[in-house]
Amino acid sequence: MNGVDDMDGGMGGMNDGPGRLGAFLQARRSRLRPDDIGLKTYGERRRVPGLRREELALLAGVSASYYTRLEQGQSHNASPEILDALARALGLDESERRHVHDLAASGARGHKGLRRPPEEHLSDATRHLLDALTDVPAVVLGRRTDVLGWNALGHALFAAHLPAQGPDHAPRRPNMATLVFLDPDTRALYADWETKARTVVANLREVAGRHPDDARLASLIGELTMRSAEFSAMWADHQVRPCDATPHTMDHPLIGAVTLTQQALRTADDQTVVVAHTAPGSASRAALTLLADLLADRADLLADRNAPVRPKS
Repeated sequence: MNGVDDMDGGMGGMNDGPGRLGAFLQARRSRLRPDDIGLKTYGERRRVPGLRREELALLAGVSASYYTRLEQGQSHNASPEILDALARALGLDESERRHVHDLAASGARGHKGLRRPPEEHLSDATRHLLDALTDVPAVVLGRRTDVLGWNALGHALFAAHLPAQGPDHAPRRPNMATLVFLDPDTRALYADWETKARTVVANLREVAGRHPDDARLASLIGELTMRSAEFSAMWADHQVRPCDATPHTMDHPLIGAVTLTQQALRTADDQTVVVAHTAPGSASRAALTLLADLLADRADLLADRNAPVRPKS
């Protein structure tokens, strides 16, 4: 890979073909079937999957020629009302509707090239929050899913095979998206790996819509596209979803199967605190308690080993 400038176009980049908005609209249009909207086809043979451009334009109340220019990246002045009409016609949810507006705003501004943003760091407030979360696994992710910090339980649950001090050194920080797709130990943690992977990709799509000029993000997406065929296929699917609350079943090497919800809390500085919680009284809650006990026992053992040796009287 020759650096972030290579990520300007191509299937791995954040600028997809004729336009990011057009690529998104085309992908979503191809998934809608005439039956989904009550359109009668009378058995006709259709040359394209999904709706035709003129059919979607009719649903949205815009001219077919205007919609065609929009999808081909030849028009960058769509009003909020038109974008909302297209979102309704495509059956988009609120996150996807916001994504359409983000892509349109980016296209209206024009592509001014990628820029390398400064390194992300934990704010004092977020660090204090992480320190206070002692009874549940917690990880703080930057907007590009770099691991900015974790508590002891978070490290033990998500990445016990990695050095605990990894997030403290910016050049060597783990990246959660990279771990999910390229690290065998992380992949093996998830019984429902595909669900986890699609959640990661959909979140990156949402972030890319809000930060189209982020060179570090473009480089990450380009690297994952080049190194993982699964990521490439999921990225081309144009799913959009911000981090929220997602249940997962994990197969942990120390505590076995555990079912938990990974709850994402967005901070004011665009970072995400991911907290893993379990149902009260469940076997999974007991498993996390066991993990905490194992960590406490290990800490006690290390403290005993490091204690100064007192001379015999």
